[in-house]
Amino acid sequence: MGRKAGLYINPKTFGSLQKPCIQEMILFLNCMAQSQKDGSTCTKQKEQLMSCMDFQGNKKRSAMGTLNYQLQRLNRARK
Repeated sequence: MGRKAGLYINPKTFGSLQKPCIQEMILFLNCMAQSQKDGSTCTKQKEQLMSCMDFQGNKKRSAMGTLNYQLQRLNRARK
């Protein structure tokens, strides 16, 4: 819907702005690859990743929603 009206923002262009927990995820995946997917050896990295994800989940999203949602809403109102 939004693409037809030219009201679409590619989220990949904004991907470099914020990447929370990427370092913890890389450490955990490297540990899993080295240990041949044996999860018992990577408990420290897993706990760090889970605590980072929990902290990110506690942040409130803005009430306005995403940019694409707002553009689609405005496009619907225009019709």
